[in-house]
Amino acid sequence: MRDDTSDTREIAGRGGGRRNRGHKRRGLTTRLTVLVTTLAVGAAGTVIATQYASAGNKHRDTVREQPRGKAWHGTIRCPDVGDQLEDVPEGVRARVDRELSRLDAQLAVAYRQLAHQRGNPRRVMTKLERKRSSTIGRIVRTLGSVTESPDHLRGLAGCEFQRGRPGGNPEPPPVEGGEGEGEEIGGVGEGIGGVGEGDDNGEPIENGPVPEDFVDITTVAPNVNEPIPGENASTGTLLLECGRNEEGRHNSDNVIVAPGVSNGAHHMHDYVGNVSTDAFSTNESLEAADTTCTNGDRSTHYWPVIRIQDGTDEQDFDQPGGGLDGNIGTILTPETVTIRFRGNPLGEVTAMPRFLRIITGDARSFTNGTANANSSWSCTGFEDRQLTDRYPICPEGSSVVRTFEFQSCWDGENADSANHRSHVDFVREDGSCADGFVAIPQLVHRITYDIPPGAVYAVDSFPEQLHKPITDHSDFINVMTDEQMNTLVECVNSGQRCGPQ
Repeated sequence: MRDDTSDTREIAGRGGGRRNRGHKRRGLTTRLTVLVTTLAVGAAGTVIATQYASAGNKHRDTVREQPRGKAWHGTIRCPDVGDQLEDVPEGVRARVDRELSRLDAQLAVAYRQLAHQRGNPRRVMTKLERKRSSTIGRIVRTLGSVTESPDHLRGLAGCEFQRGRPGGNPEPPPVEGGEGEGEEIGGVGEGIGGVGEGDDNGEPIENGPVPEDFVDITTVAPNVNEPIPGENASTGTLLLECGRNEEGRHNSDNVIVAPGVSNGAHHMHDYVGNVSTDAFSTNESLEAADTTCTNGDRSTHYWPVIRIQDGTDEQDFDQPGGGLDGNIGTILTPETVTIRFRGNPLGEVTAMPRFLRIITGDARSFTNGTANANSSWSCTGFEDRQLTDRYPICPEGSSVVRTFEFQSCWDGENADSANHRSHVDFVREDGSCADGFVAIPQLVHRITYDIPPGAVYAVDSFPEQLHKPITDHSDFINVMTDEQMNTLVECVNSGQRCGPQ
């Protein structure tokens, strides 16, 4: 990491030149206790104080301070099976998706057990590998029944556990004769009660975020370079008014990545647009549902919720996707939600196919790398400086901003792909699409939040991602009618400003 004045990834061209690779998936953990130490910030003098926020803790007055040196987190790193699946035949895709989600659930069980007992993790890892091997074997056999058998996937069953302390580098697990040797962690998936109360010594287990995840936005140097539109650019924009999820529609499903699987995301999503979206939605059910968008567009837009980690029991504190998966605290309703479509810097755009699915950002960037970390954070009044790996601390009167710029090049054929990414791509640095791709309207989500002064906030995440800001992501399914899509394309290509500007 660089220092705070430059601790951002380069934001070149606001969506240009960022290559898009396989979708990252993982499951995860449990109701954990959050440890955050003091952050003194900026000219406004905001302070985020030391606090613990324990999901489901009915005795918060008894939570005691823990010396920072004793707090640690563990990260399980498993090879991404889904990322290796470039071409899954449609007839078996649902079965393969269910098995991929089962890998997520197995990882979740392992995290829960490691959180409940703070001993040698090797037995947990051995059982996890055995379960993964069985599941991967079913994927191989399923695919082998309709195409060439991907036997190389069998080598992806093993995982690595790394132990670490907040803000520091991971540490390797204990070795023979080391700390915790001989302690067994038995019954994976059995008797996991009491998670969230602390480890066997009664100490809280760190779940993120940590102080190093935050930065005073006023100390960050401007880093946004907007591309200059070419002579033939499509410069129009269309705005949609779809509300702010005032109704509180949340679930922990992900119909794109894990269709037919409850809690496939292991974190809660906000939804606007289509009111029926869940793991069991189909193109037909989405087409028939109501919408929050004032123009009647039934498309669905969803992203992880943001929570204030204030020790309050949210209504999902004892549910999957909430406290049982390590996501705790009060869910915030966005202050504003702006849904905008814009054109291409070089030329005209073509229509998106109906039911096109796009994911931008990567829910597992913390453990699997930043290749797909396309989402960014900022503050109102400071949006010439964008962060990917830090949460901004905004001065008084400024709101936190999340920005999601979606891929705007399409392969011209597929509404989805096996890894949910390879059918779309970002434009290159010059604004052009790669060979075989055509330009489509670019969707941009801009969401703002009124964060209380001094509050610790974080995005919901898979637990092994420790609520890192770099894991932010957003999802879109296009359910526009042909008439609505034609209106969008005409607006963008003709340089108009359409919708509620």
